[in-house]
Amino acid sequence: MKIFVIGDGGWGTANAILLSGYGHEVALWGAFPDYTAQMREAGENFKFLKGVKLPPELKLVNDRSMAAAADVVVLASPSKFFASVAEGFKGLIRSDQLVVSLTKGLCETTHKRMTELAEEILGIKDVVALAGPTHAEEVSRGIPTAIVAACCDLEKAKKVQEIWSGPKFRVYTSDDPTGVEIGGCVKNVIAIAVGCSDGMGFGDNTRAAIITRSLVELKRFVLAYGGKSETLGGLAGIGDLIVTCTSRHSRNHSVGERLGKGEKIGDILSSMQMVAEGVWNSKVVHETAAKLGIEMPLSEMVYQACYGDFDVKDALARMMTRELKSE
Repeated sequence: MKIFVIGDGGWGTANAILLSGYGHEVALWGAFPDYTAQMREAGENFKFLKGVKLPPELKLVNDRSMAAAADVVVLASPSKFFASVAEGFKGLIRSDQLVVSLTKGLCETTHKRMTELAEEILGIKDVVALAGPTHAEEVSRGIPTAIVAACCDLEKAKKVQEIWSGPKFRVYTSDDPTGVEIGGCVKNVIAIAVGCSDGMGFGDNTRAAIITRSLVELKRFVLAYGGKSETLGGLAGIGDLIVTCTSRHSRNHSVGERLGKGEKIGDILSSMQMVAEGVWNSKVVHETAAKLGIEMPLSEMVYQACYGDFDVKDALARMMTRELKSE
């Protein structure tokens, strides 16, 4: 098949490598021609996936019009830039193409899910969300991985399952894109909270408590958006939460850890090349929770640490002295 991947960050590149390895004709689009040329010369995405060689068959391109000839279009831009990148492909992507979103997060201005945003901007229906406990670094190296393809049109989810599944990459299907996408958004915020705990030197007990109690917040948020609570028991819920909160690859956990050690959020972000979606996501989660009247104390703490004057060292006292209640 002809597959066009929009976004040459780590996750977009990892998927392009995976699909190219199956024998598909894959083009990876990047917004910056100079960097694309450097990638082509180096044979690797040295900024976002250092040390992983790109297959020679993978095309590195900057021509948007190539999207029109693809059987499958993959959207992999970070959530903060997702809308503006999608706007650049307006009129090039058609309803008869299979369109897949890899991006986790919610729109900063509209608070819409990424598949909703893509459908609205591109004028198409039933974009498939592909999400789960996945790190680009591991997928690109062939580490066994499982993920979920979610769409209201289950036949499209099944098509993604067939295309992406292989000996080391297993895809399940779901008809709940809302639950899958919301889980992928909120877990980034919680990973910062866990990182803060680890950075302050707390232990396994604290980490387990944060992860477990965050599931309550996830459930409240998913139900408010119209998703299914049972989705959170799967790969896109508890699975993604575990991997993001505990992995050495997690940029969100790294941000939290540095906050816990006393660094300022501005200094942390300015020193990072790669995107920590949880920082942006915390603002959307905060605004949406306030609007819908959802109690999300862990997520609120992360928002205040990223956008307010809250010192995460005060978090323990705040969380442990909240009103006592039943589980």
